[in-house]
Amino acid sequence: MNPEKGFFTHQEILSQPAAWAVALEVLAAERQVILAVGSGHFDQILYTGCGSTYYLAEAAASLTQELSGRTCRSFPASELWLNPQSSYSFGNTLLVAVSRSGETTETLRACEAFLTDRAGDLLTLSCYEEMPLAKLGALNLVFPSGQEQSVAQTRAFSTLYFGTVALACLWAGRVDLFDSLGRLPEAGRQVLNNYASLAAELGQDPALERFYWLGSGPRHGLACELSLKMKEMSLTHSEPFHFMEFRHGPKSMVTSQALTIGLRSTRNGSYEAAVLEDVKALGGRVLDMAEDGADVRFASNLDEAIRNILYLPVGQLIAFERSLSKGLNPDCPTNLDTVVIL
Repeated sequence: MNPEKGFFTHQEILSQPAAWAVALEVLAAERQVILAVGSGHFDQILYTGCGSTYYLAEAAASLTQELSGRTCRSFPASELWLNPQSSYSFGNTLLVAVSRSGETTETLRACEAFLTDRAGDLLTLSCYEEMPLAKLGALNLVFPSGQEQSVAQTRAFSTLYFGTVALACLWAGRVDLFDSLGRLPEAGRQVLNNYASLAAELGQDPALERFYWLGSGPRHGLACELSLKMKEMSLTHSEPFHFMEFRHGPKSMVTSQALTIGLRSTRNGSYEAAVLEDVKALGGRVLDMAEDGADVRFASNLDEAIRNILYLPVGQLIAFERSLSKGLNPDCPTNLDTVVIL
């Protein structure tokens, strides 16, 4: 008997905290090797992926630079493959390649070209040990707990992102942050328990026609990913923006049928809250997500650098509920394949 629409996606979203806990066991076991790889002299660290994992790469590069002070950049794998001269044509580079499947053609070709060019060292993160990517790097981190049956990434994305957060903590010498990662699964469970019903209410609201996701710094890549989830699962107009950039043109699209979701930080929270107030003044609807004083309140007591992952589950659920409300199947988005193989 076929499962009901969205069965797999729903289970994958709800099981994310448990997947993070298992991923932490992998990271703890490889801790010394991760430190050894990161201790090399690198002029830059590059993160790469395709689709969702490209947005993951953006978030990871931003966080790693913020914590470690090293120069970090992110590129779609196709750019590293086809335009390497504008990506890593100088200095010694550490390339961190991320792929759920471990067999995406563009990512494999980018890594192979990078190694052929002797541009530096390669570290990979994926979910399937038997796939080609997990055999290419000087270190290959595999997170089976992120494996999925759905086409659209949810559990895989957050689990692989969790892995890059751990890398950033270790390479920055922030042992305190790495040790506190073990508190994230419980924080994630609380967010899901507290706000699943709100996500359902918003996702199923027929008055909403478009969604805007605002996030800055390490949260911009996460805003891009959540916007992609809305597009993939529900075929709904959805766009991501940096918080302050929303005033520079995009706010002209605000209507009462638009929901603006803010991934609000603590450090710049007052500036970002002011943007959301502008949206309200224009008649738009707002969902504020933050550690405290927000519609979705994490109350995690965790450092901002590692709690960014908590924005993901509620945003994913909104997209999931929107898909169901439109009679679609979020497990099998229109026109998409699980892996792009050229």
